[in-house]
Amino acid sequence: MDEWGSLVNSILSCKRCRLSEHRKNPVPGEGDTNSRVMLVGEAPGEREDETGRPFVGAAGKLLTELIESIGFKRESLYITNVVKCRPPNNRDPEDDEIKACLPYLLKQIELLKPRVIVALGRHAARTLFELGGLKWVNMSSMHGKAFNAVINGVHTVIIPTFHPAAALYNPGLKDELRKDFEGVIRKHIEEAFKASSTSRKGRTILDFLGDSSRQG
Repeated sequence: MDEWGSLVNSILSCKRCRLSEHRKNPVPGEGDTNSRVMLVGEAPGEREDETGRPFVGAAGKLLTELIESIGFKRESLYITNVVKCRPPNNRDPEDDEIKACLPYLLKQIELLKPRVIVALGRHAARTLFELGGLKWVNMSSMHGKAFNAVINGVHTVIIPTFHPAAALYNPGLKDELRKDFEGVIRKHIEEAFKASSTSRKGRTILDFLGDSSRQG
């Protein structure tokens, strides 16, 4: 089994923190494992917990629309969360839960070597900034800006923006989120795609999940 398959199996069987006691399905992430663009949210919600896939509820529908609106397909990117299991009642993940799950996110970054990481929401942004040795202030002053960072030896650009779930309940945030995608996020994704090789066809996380189910 290769490193991606091993990583997915580790997440599926993880008992590192209390979230494993309540989950239905861990949510490793999905997308092109050769992509140089990574989108990172906070934690799975109810629909994600039911399906084992990230961003498949109402917030996921909005995220997919945003990605397509700037000329890309969702499956051409890689999407995951800081925390791989749903916190009860969709509460914020606690610091010790984030810490327990960080090795998985760090390994994903190591394997993907993303040129761009879009941080969806303040929890994802704060975590990624800390991993990159950067100072996080707040989303209102830092969203839609690109910050150079090195995470786990990978040189990347972090772009914080609002979480789609928050934007669903606040039209003002939705407008700002759309502007971020149409501006700096589109620019950096386009640059990442131009710089990446198009000769390789990546397997997706769904392929590895299929491998796991066949083995079981």
